[in-house]
This record gives sequence, C-alpha cells and structure tokens, in this order.
Amino acid sequence: MTLRDFDLKELYEQGKNISSLLRENKGLEYNDEMIIELSYDLQAGSYMASMEDEATSAKKDDYAAELAKIFRSLGNPMSILEAGVGEATTLSGVLKHLGIAGLDNYGFDLSWSRVACAREWLKKQKISNVTLCTGSLLNIPFADNSIDILYTSHSIEPNGGNEEPILKELYRVAKRFLVLLEPGYELSNTEARKRMESHGYCKNLKKFSERLGYNVIEHKLFPFHINPMNPTALTIIEKSINSNTSNHILACPKYKTPLQEIGEVLFSPAALAVYPIVGGIPCLRIENSIIASRYTEIMKRN
Repeated sequence: MTLRDFDLKELYEQGKNISSLLRENKGLEYNDEMIIELSYDLQAGSYMASMEDEATSAKKDDYAAELAKIFRSLGNPMSILEAGVGEATTLSGVLKHLGIAGLDNYGFDLSWSRVACAREWLKKQKISNVTLCTGSLLNIPFADNSIDILYTSHSIEPNGGNEEPILKELYRVAKRFLVLLEPGYELSNTEARKRMESHGYCKNLKKFSERLGYNVIEHKLFPFHINPMNPTALTIIEKSINSNTSNHILACPKYKTPLQEIGEVLFSPAALAVYPIVGGIPCLRIENSIIASRYTEIMKRN
C-alpha cells in the first residue's frame, strides 16, 4: 500500500497514528525525518488548542516554571534556544517565568506549519523577542558555541536511532549548558519502556552523552510531565566555556557559516546557495537550499 501525502491528513483526522503507519509502510524500525516532519506538521495547531483546557494549561505552566527555575540556577543566560520549538507553548511559559530583560531568544522546528503556529502563539502571548526558523536537529542552523542555554522538550523523542548525531549537534551549538527534557527510558517501568519502544522514541541520552565525553552534571526524573506513560527525564550537560565563539547566530545548516539576508532569501556564500524565507519564516534545512552561485551579483544588476 502506498500512502500518499494527501491521504495522511484524512487518516490523521480519523485518529490514526501517522508515525506508526509510515514506519510500517516503509519497513522501518525507527522514524526518519520525513516521517517526523509529516506527523508533526499534520498536528500543527493542536498544541495551541490544548492550552484552552485549564488542566493542560496548568500542567504546562508548572512544567515551564520549573524549567525557568533550573535556568536561573545555571546563572543568568544572555541567550536561549529551544531546539524543536513546536508551537512555542513551552518556550512562552519559560520566558514569562524567567522575566530576564534583554534576553535573546530563538527557536526552530522541522515543520514550517508548527513554526508558523509558534509565531501566532507568541504574538497572542505578547512575546516579540523570539527569532524563529525551520531547521533539523541533525543539521542545526546555528553557529558553534552561539547560545548560552540550549534546551529540548521532547523533541529528540521521535528520533530514536539518531541519539548520538543529534547530541553532537546540540552540544556544538551550546555555549554553556545543554538541558534535555526527554523520555526517561532508563528511569521508567517496563510498561512505559515498551510504549517508548513501540513509538521509536529515543533512549539512554545520559549514556550516549557520557560516551561522547560530555560532562553530565544532573540526570533524574523531572517532577512534571504531561503523560504519565511518558515520564520526562532531566539531563543537564555543562560545557567548558569556549573562547572560539562565532559573531553570528543563524548559520548555513551545511557549513555553519554566516548568512546574508538579501531580498526574500538568506544567501550562503559557503554553500553558493540561497535559503528561502516563506511567510516571513527562514527555511534553514539543507534540502531547502537552492544553488545560486551568482545570486548577489545578479541581484545587484536588477
């Protein structure tokens, strides 16, 4: 059976598990990026809608407040990035509870629709100081050592099998701390583990981090979670302050080099390519690039 993209929307509306259907259809044990993108793009707007429920909103607020408390305990950051920002329902709460003036805030997600929803949500929350773009956890469009505190909130979750390359990318971008809120597989009971395995969730992030030589300063169950069958583990990795910091933040996802905003695109001199800005959102995945080696000189003539 071939699943066409437009069929998936109907299946999603019927309550089907899109990730599971696509893994089965493709004969995969774990999700690939196409599966993750389609599954989450079809969900776009659902997280915003869930915040209308008072109980869910209260849980999210407790979750965000605790995360903000952790960030303050790590010292006052100058910049924060949520990798896999979704619809910014976590980021908005964190920023409200932090209340740090002049903080530079960023978020990216694989799905354009979810980033667009994040922008709507942040506007509704009267939060304007956030730079958003699309991007992949495997090729993060940010420069080396560019963000004081980089965190995830169940965004590594669907990427089982890619734990190590994702951790390497997150660590590359973090300047001081990497804070992971992800499924606590090794801290869970048998039933929860089986559920995580059936969904292709990530596992053993502490073990992978230590194997990579990272300094894990804390690893424990987080006191708040949305789904009791998917308990959240808090993993904090401290990074030695690196003087080799970049003077740019957003970067070419392929080469991590500066981008030049020219017209409605971001030009990468290193990649000889442009990345489109769609609906005001920079699309910074490698596959979004368009080879245009003469872009700057041709645009100057026109």
